[in-house]
Amino acid sequence: MIKRLLRRKVAIIMNDIVAKVKAAGVVGAGGAGFPTHVKLEAKADIYIVNGAECEPMLRTDQQLAAHYPELLIEGITHAMKATGAKEGIIALKAKYQAAIKALEPLLPTQIRIEILRDIYPAGDEVITIWLTTGRRVPPGGIPLHIGVVVNNVQTLINVARAMKGEVVTTKTLTVTGAVKSPVTVTVPIGTSMADVLALAGGVTCDPAAYIDGGPMMGKVVPDLSSPVTKTTGGLIVLPADHLLIKSKEQTVESVLRIAKTVCEQCCYCTELCPRHIIGHELPPHLIVRCVNYNSVGNPQILRSALTCSECGVCEAYSCPVGISPMRVNMALKKEFRTHNLRYEGELGQADPLAEYRLIPSARLVSRLNLQSWYPPAAPLQPALYEPEQVTIPLSQHIGAPSVPVVKGGDAVNVGQLIAEIPVDALGACIHASITGIVEQVSLQAITILRGGAPHD
Repeated sequence: MIKRLLRRKVAIIMNDIVAKVKAAGVVGAGGAGFPTHVKLEAKADIYIVNGAECEPMLRTDQQLAAHYPELLIEGITHAMKATGAKEGIIALKAKYQAAIKALEPLLPTQIRIEILRDIYPAGDEVITIWLTTGRRVPPGGIPLHIGVVVNNVQTLINVARAMKGEVVTTKTLTVTGAVKSPVTVTVPIGTSMADVLALAGGVTCDPAAYIDGGPMMGKVVPDLSSPVTKTTGGLIVLPADHLLIKSKEQTVESVLRIAKTVCEQCCYCTELCPRHIIGHELPPHLIVRCVNYNSVGNPQILRSALTCSECGVCEAYSCPVGISPMRVNMALKKEFRTHNLRYEGELGQADPLAEYRLIPSARLVSRLNLQSWYPPAAPLQPALYEPEQVTIPLSQHIGAPSVPVVKGGDAVNVGQLIAEIPVDALGACIHASITGIVEQVSLQAITILRGGAPHD
C-alpha cells in the first residue's frame, strides 16, 4: 500500500514537470531543437548537462553556468526526477573555471562535474556521452538507447524557469568575430540578426559575411533580417572572402567535382572522424570513392553516411586537398531520407587511439585562420534588449510547425501563448516575446510590433 502511494506520488511529480516544460515551450537550445518535454517523458539512468560548448568562438553556455548556477542545478534536478535518472553529470571543459567554481558548492550528492579537455568535438552529444560515461551510442541510435539523456546548459536553465511558471521568450547568444565589441546578449526570440549585430557595435570588415552558429557547424546567414530563434547558437562575423565562408558557400555540384578530381584516398578523413574512431562504421574516404565511381561499392558503406554528425572535421581539418566529405554525406543523407532508407550497421570496436585523435581547440582555431577573432569570452550583458519588432517563426524545432492562436490586430502580452502544438504531433508551444500588437500572421511566422493600437 505504501509503495503504491509512493509510486503514485512520484508519477504525479513527473507528470507535473513534463506538463510545465511542455507549456513553457522548452526545446533544445542548440542543435535541431528537440522538444524537451518529450525527452523528459523517457526513462534514463544518467542525465548529462552538455556544457562543453566546443565550437570555437561560442561562449554562451559557460557564462550562463557561471551566472545562474542555482538555476542549472535546479534544472538538472527536475530533469532527473522526471526521467528517473539516478546520476547527473555536468560536462565542462577545465578552462571554464568561473562556471566550475560557481557550481561546485551547490552540487548534491547525485550530481557531479566531469572535466573535459579543450578538444573538438567534445560538445557532440555522442562524444560527450563517451567521454563522461564510457558508453557508446550505436550507429543510427540515440542516447536513450544506452540509458542516457543529454541537454545543454541553456535548455536546463529554461527547465528550471518553466517550473517557476516562466515560458521561453528569450535567447542568449554570442555575437563575435569581426565586430567592434564582441558580446554575449539576451534578446527576445524573433529579434532580427541586424539588431543583434548592432549590439556588438557593427562590423569591422567590408564586405562581411555572417554565420548563425559556430564556425564548424553553423550556416551562412544570407539576410540579416533573419530572426533569432530558440536554437540560434550565435552570430559570427567574418570577411566575405574568409576560407570558412567560401567553403560553406560551395555548391554540392562543386564539392562533388572537386572530390572526383583530387581525392587521393589518404584516409585522414576517416582516421579523424569522431564517429568512426568510437566504433561507428562511417568511413568518409570510402564513401567519397563510391560516389566518385557512380556509387559502385557496398551499399551499406554508402548508407553509413546517415550516421554522420556533420561536425565538419573531415572538411575543415582533415582533408589536405580541400574536399568536403561532410557535404557528400549531407547530399547522400538527403537522397536516402527521400526514400525512407535507414542504416542498420553494428557498433564496432573503438580505435585504441581515439582519445588522441580528437582535435585540440587551439590547433583547430589556427587551421581555420580564426586567431584574430578568438578573444576571451565575450562578456555577458545582463540587460534584456528590447526591439521594436519581432518576427517569431512557427517552426523553431524538430517536428510540426506550431499552429497560431492569434490573428492580425490582436494585442498580446509578453509570455502569452501565440501558437500551440498541432494535435497528435511532435512540436512546441510558442509565446509572445514582447508586448504589442500582432502585425501579421503568415504560414511561416508571427510578427509583433511593440506597443501600438489594435487593428480594426
